[in-house]
Amino acid sequence: MSGAVAYVRGIIPDAKNRERDDFYPTPPKATRALLSVETFIGDIWEPACGDGAISKVLEEAGYKVTSSDLIDRGYGTPGVDFLLDYQTTADNIVTNPPFKHAEEFVMHALNRARRKVAMLCRLAWLEGKARGEMFQTTPLARVWVFSGRIPMLRGGEQMMKGGGGMIAFAWFVWDHEHKGPPTLGWLR
Repeated sequence: MSGAVAYVRGIIPDAKNRERDDFYPTPPKATRALLSVETFIGDIWEPACGDGAISKVLEEAGYKVTSSDLIDRGYGTPGVDFLLDYQTTADNIVTNPPFKHAEEFVMHALNRARRKVAMLCRLAWLEGKARGEMFQTTPLARVWVFSGRIPMLRGGEQMMKGGGGMIAFAWFVWDHEHKGPPTLGWLR
């Protein structure tokens, strides 16, 4: 299968070809972009660590990271269902949540994190009545929009050299100390 066909299959709602567990590894440059605008005080929990894409970048930046995932992809502690974990806490939670459970991840993360929650989601995630209400009632502090598209490939398939993505993404950052409306910024 060519890279372009695999990529398109990864973004079109297609139950037959959709990545079974929403495994779309985060390109390192996406996490580095977050770190260029956000500082995290204390430890970080990456609860959907997959193959360690986000965790590795955070660790390289000097953060103490606890990595877990429901599925064993060879990194972190496997078999941990984040949405059912009511005991683990961390200062911060940073993840690329399974798209189909993103709202649940945010709400649960806000109860498990003492400081910040950062979620990588589609920019269009800003839309929707239910999410609009969620944004109004949670401490959403910043939305960092990628100026260019980042490649999010199913199962970690390789992108053709120089290729970008077809979907706009942003880092959504909640901060328990934030008051007022969120701000909007751009990432390169």
